[in-house]
Amino acid sequence: MSSDYKTLLKSHKLSLTAVRLAVLDALQTNPHAEAEQIFNLVKSKIVTTSLQAIYNNLNTLLEHRIIREIKPKGRPSLYETRVADNHHHLVCRHCKQIMDIDCLGATPCLMPKDDQGFIIDEAEVILWGICPSCQKPRTQKGDKHEQRKYR
Repeated sequence: MSSDYKTLLKSHKLSLTAVRLAVLDALQTNPHAEAEQIFNLVKSKIVTTSLQAIYNNLNTLLEHRIIREIKPKGRPSLYETRVADNHHHLVCRHCKQIMDIDCLGATPCLMPKDDQGFIIDEAEVILWGICPSCQKPRTQKGDKHEQRKYR
């Protein structure tokens, strides 16, 4: 576990629990993970943890903006430690792969016509499409991908 996370948690006046540190460690090595995946990773290290403990820690970390939640349509929430920068996400409609993409310009990189008096500090964008691997025609027998050319 990175001492940076310990310092970060202390700066937010959060306790350094084993589960909280394990959650951050799991997210560091598995960006865009679902809560259940995080639970399985943490449980492999801390057998006494519970799914509720994972959700409690995720919610606390979200409240303090230490992690970020991504909500792609039709999928469970995904979590990542990459925060406080200007990036968005690409999701493949076929294989469900999700990738970070940097945004051009100042934060936020999207500005509404009328901000209604808000001070806007973030724009969240999820771009959908077909990744390069899923675009390739499939020739193997039993392949579940459709054999289409996407352009």
